[in-house]
Order: sequence, then structure tokens, then C-alpha cells
Amino acid sequence: MTVTSKLEQLLRPRSALCKRACILIFCSVEATITANETKNGPDPKSGNLVVKPNNCAGRDDLLSVFETDHFMKIGFVSLFVPGHLNPMTTLARQLQSRNHEVVFITSPVVEPFVRAAELPFVPFGENESRSTLTEDLRRRLSQLSKLQGEDAMRFVLQIVADRTEAMLDWLPTTLAGAGVDAVVVDTYHFYVELIPMRLGMPYIHVSNALPFDYSGCTPLCVYSLPHQTTAAALTRNRAGVARFAGILAEANAGVRAHADSLGFKVDWENPSSTISKLAWLTQMPREFDFESSHWPSQFHHTGPFHDGKGREKVDFPWERLTGEPLIYASMGTVMNGRVDVFRGITGAVAKHKDVQLVLAIGAQLDPEQIGPVPSNAIIVKRAPQLELLKQSSVCITHAGLNTVLEALSQGVPQVAIPVTHDQPGVAARIADKKTGLVTSLDKLTASHLSGLLDEVLNDSTYRPMPVGSRRRSLRPMDSLERLI
Repeated sequence: MTVTSKLEQLLRPRSALCKRACILIFCSVEATITANETKNGPDPKSGNLVVKPNNCAGRDDLLSVFETDHFMKIGFVSLFVPGHLNPMTTLARQLQSRNHEVVFITSPVVEPFVRAAELPFVPFGENESRSTLTEDLRRRLSQLSKLQGEDAMRFVLQIVADRTEAMLDWLPTTLAGAGVDAVVVDTYHFYVELIPMRLGMPYIHVSNALPFDYSGCTPLCVYSLPHQTTAAALTRNRAGVARFAGILAEANAGVRAHADSLGFKVDWENPSSTISKLAWLTQMPREFDFESSHWPSQFHHTGPFHDGKGREKVDFPWERLTGEPLIYASMGTVMNGRVDVFRGITGAVAKHKDVQLVLAIGAQLDPEQIGPVPSNAIIVKRAPQLELLKQSSVCITHAGLNTVLEALSQGVPQVAIPVTHDQPGVAARIADKKTGLVTSLDKLTASHLSGLLDEVLNDSTYRPMPVGSRRRSLRPMDSLERLI
């Protein structure tokens, strides 16, 4: 059976517009998936994990597939935090480079972020001004930044659920007004896909953070559990899924009632029931994931969605870099309100001679609050992370997936201090693949962290090796067949 006939069979119940949209959605993500499947893997000499960023723009052998007068307008619906916006804007630019029209549909708060990525923007149907919304977001982020574990997870799930409930009313009109043919949805924006489902509009899912494995075959990403295949481990995993499903249902009680009133038919007992049947992408490389073959056929490991473009310019005192081994530290853009964590990091680095610390503390604290730091340390609110990681020897991180993938793509080992959300799952993979070491907030002291730094700095086991630029020729239609 040919690719075309397979698609005819797959899309027979759909309208001609939806049929064309589905074909092009598959084609558009094909280059990302294929390019990364060929670049990630163990280094042939060291055996260490190799992860390279998705950088498939300009690949003549792939772009020729998209040189066509059949194009579409694709709407992106994303959470309004950098850890989700950065990879989604990268994916949008890749689609844009293939002559598709893209538009970001999100909160007015992040319009400057989307404009910096040089992408079209359509605001949510908000009644308040951008300044009012920005102040409300700052207040919520300030509260969230000091939480951890399940408390932080519940807080975020409720914020997302409240937004989703409102979107059930006005997103259909926004999509129609924007002339969107298909939608790319962030899996962490739970149940937003109900809108394209109701409209009969094609949609695909993208997991910018770790994907949720509701099968129980691997530990759910919100838990810092090792991957095991014993009966006891599978029972433990399923208990974790059930607990999370209960928390998710509690947060989305309003969404469920609203959706039921609008006539949506949803299996609310199965959190994965609304996941796209067309394509579900994760930017996590297969080589960094737990070994398992249970994922559905439309699920695809791709590779990091970052290309070093489209980010807001960040001023940084480059002249203060000394040339000593660089330790880059960041607790991300959200979970960064605990001064004791940053003091533990600066205290740990102070115990090491002949290294330099660059510490990005985020928006919730001021550098003066950190207290005494090494004389050569650079403490800033924001830092050009990708550029600094290219010069770093170690990355101290909250185990956010974007930071870890960016570190891996530069061959930089990590010391992970997970806080909440999918960070425990990312940290579990760091431990499993030996790309670094993991600790926890309750164990974090300057002495303990100093010992971990010493081990990572001096043991090549924890040093992933990026591959060179050699690439084999790719056959686009072969990879397209893999997608369907």
C-alpha cells in the first residue's frame, strides 16, 4: 500500500480540507523527526550518550518535500512560560520555513516573546489589559516560585484548568477568526484539544516537557522513580498514575462540567483519551528516555526543539568571564523563589578553586539577596543560556527538560536538583543514562553539592559527547511512511 492510499484510508471520513491538513501536518513534522533519529545515540568511542539539537532548516533533501503550492495555516496553542514557548516557537519557525502560515494563539502577556521569535500573534479572548494580566501572572508566579513537589503541581494544574475552561467558550471563535486549518497543542495544556475535536479540525500534540505515560509501563514523569519492569514496579507505576489522574480530575472539575454542558463526549476516566491520533511528538530523544516499546504508533521521539534563534536578547557581562572552567547554574524561569537554594549553590562553588560560577536567579529575587559569593561569580536575573552552555564544564539545573537537553547537546554534564512537575522524571533519566548526578532539595547543602560537583568535574563517566556534523542522506518519503 502506498503512502497516498494509506492516507486515503486513514482520512476517508474527513472533509477534503481536513484531509489536506492531515497530510501536511505529517509532512511538516517529518524533517524534525528524521533528522534527530539519525543524530542521537551512544558515542562509538566512549559509549556516552549523544544528543544533538534539531537543526534541520536548510536541508535540501528534506525541504524539497515541502516545495508545493499546497500549504495551510497552523495555529499553535501553548502555555505562556518560556520552557514551553521556546520549543514551540522553534517548531513553528520550522513549519514557517516550509511555506506554511503559522500563528501563535496565547495570552497577551507573552506577545513580546512571540514577536521576538518573529511569529504572528493572536491574543486569547481576554477582557483585561495586558498590564493587568501581566501583574496577575507575576503575582501567581511569585506564589508558585516558592512551592515544591505536589503543592506546586496542584497550583499549576489549577491555573491551567481555569484557563482551559475559559477557552472552551472563546477559542472556537478565535480559531475561526484567525483562519486556522489545524492546531498544534501543548500536552500540558490539558483538554484544550476538545475545541479542535468539536470543530472537526486536525490537531497534533507536542510534549515540550516530558510526556505523560499513563500506561504505567514506565514511571509517570512527576515521580523520581527508576525504570524497572518487575511486577512490583509496574504496580507502583500504576498507583502513581491513579494518584495523578485524581489530582488532574480534581483540578479540571470545572472543565468537565463545562465540557459536558456543551455536549462533549469524553472518557474522563482515561487521561490519554483525547491525545491526538494523528501525531504526538516529544522533543525528548529516544536515547535519553527509559527503554520501552509500549508507546502508541503515533508517538515519536524527535530531539531538542531549539535552534538558537528567536529568543529575546539578554544583556550579559561577557567581559567578566575569566576563562576558568565555567559552572552554569539556573533553577529555571518559574521555580526560582527560594533563596536558600541559590545560597547552597554559591556556597558549594566557593569550595572549589579555579572555577567560575554564572548563576541565573530569575525574576523573583535580587542578586543582593543571595549574600556572599565568590569574587569572580556572575549573578544575574537572566542569562543567555545556550551561549553560556557552549563554554560550560557543568550545568547545575532544576532538571527542566529544555535546560537538560541544551546541556546534553553541548556535551555538558548536569547536577540536577528537581523541584516539581516533570523535573523528577528528567532527573531520573539523568541518573539512568549517567549524564550527571541527582540530589534533592531536602539534601541540599553546600558541602553535599560541592561533593557532587567534584565528582562530575573529575569523572568522565558523566560527560556526554556531542557528535560531529557528518550526516547520512535521508529519504523523506521513507520517514513519512514511518509517521503513518
